[in-house]
Amino acid sequence: MKQQTLAIHTAPERIDPHGALSMPVYHSAAFEFDSAADMEGAFTGRLHKASYSRVVNPTVAYLEDKVTSLTGATATYAFNSGMAAIHNALVTFAESGKNIVTSKHLFGNTFSLIGGTLRRFGVKAKFIDLTDISKVREAVDADTCCIYAEIITNPQMEVADFRALADIAHQHNIPLIADTTIIPFTRFSAKDLGIDIEVVSSTKYISGGATSLGGLMINYGRFDFVDKRVRMELLYNLGAIMTPHAAYMQTLGLETLEARYAMQSANALAIAKALREVEGIESVNYVGLEDNPYYELSRSQFGDTAGAMLTFDLPTREDCWKLIDNVKLIRRATNLFDNRTLIIHPASTIFGNFPASVRRSMQVNDTTIRLSVGLEHPEDIINDIKQAIQ
Repeated sequence: MKQQTLAIHTAPERIDPHGALSMPVYHSAAFEFDSAADMEGAFTGRLHKASYSRVVNPTVAYLEDKVTSLTGATATYAFNSGMAAIHNALVTFAESGKNIVTSKHLFGNTFSLIGGTLRRFGVKAKFIDLTDISKVREAVDADTCCIYAEIITNPQMEVADFRALADIAHQHNIPLIADTTIIPFTRFSAKDLGIDIEVVSSTKYISGGATSLGGLMINYGRFDFVDKRVRMELLYNLGAIMTPHAAYMQTLGLETLEARYAMQSANALAIAKALREVEGIESVNYVGLEDNPYYELSRSQFGDTAGAMLTFDLPTREDCWKLIDNVKLIRRATNLFDNRTLIIHPASTIFGNFPASVRRSMQVNDTTIRLSVGLEHPEDIINDIKQAIQ
């Protein structure tokens, strides 16, 4: 079956006794067993059965199974936010004395997780230019536990060569972990790029219009210990599993993902092209534009799509704030890939608590506006930006 069909018709592990077409929401903390042997099997990991909803819940497991089917992974783990998925993916491999090789061009909280929170537990960070493969080779050493990257950085819109990163990682027997949130996993194969662990903020495209928080860790099976560590250690000890209701909402969102993404990504390209002609806008950054420096590399890795996020620059920070204050249709809000188009000034919000010197080193500029493109007609979004500038 094709991706959009699989997203709708992946069968649950057990047929609902009432014949419900949608997986029911199992709002239950615990589940009864038929025997002591079954209980032992579930709690020791030999049986993948619902035992306690902090570890396995039928509604959550159904979402996980759908994603595994769509991606060709060996297992998927659903968490209660994208940041929880990133944290669990990293601590699956990280420990005191180890280091993570990554980029400075990361989402703000990911940067502070790796460079701040994990550092307090003895995990070091090496922030380098991941687009310079020679620097990556120099940075990876015997203490490196993983290479971590975003497929298109937010908001710098940078693209690294993931096949080259994977080659270096695998030469050292460490994983390449990648945040693929910007482009849905139904549009390209992370496994074919050599990505070992894929993390996704399912709050974004998958939730179906920002209905719920969630995150996914998708395991492609290169490292045998991952499933046992996540299921039998991290879910038990950290307690970050997705809630059943969020899993239900995101299962429904997954069914319409292809239709929504096709429109949102087409809208993003149309808007990016149009904004280049708007007086007062100094530059537009979207990987789907043919003269973008990452256009060819992106197409070779992710196909003919570039996501539904773009940025554009105005002359000053004050101009950015005035434009944001003046929009009438576009919503002033954080998040990505809502059904509505959202606008934000990253430097003063997502990165607002970072020192100015750190923002400059991360190339988070005061003159940049980020636009998450929704499902509205693109002409209405373009006209709203034009009137806001005027």
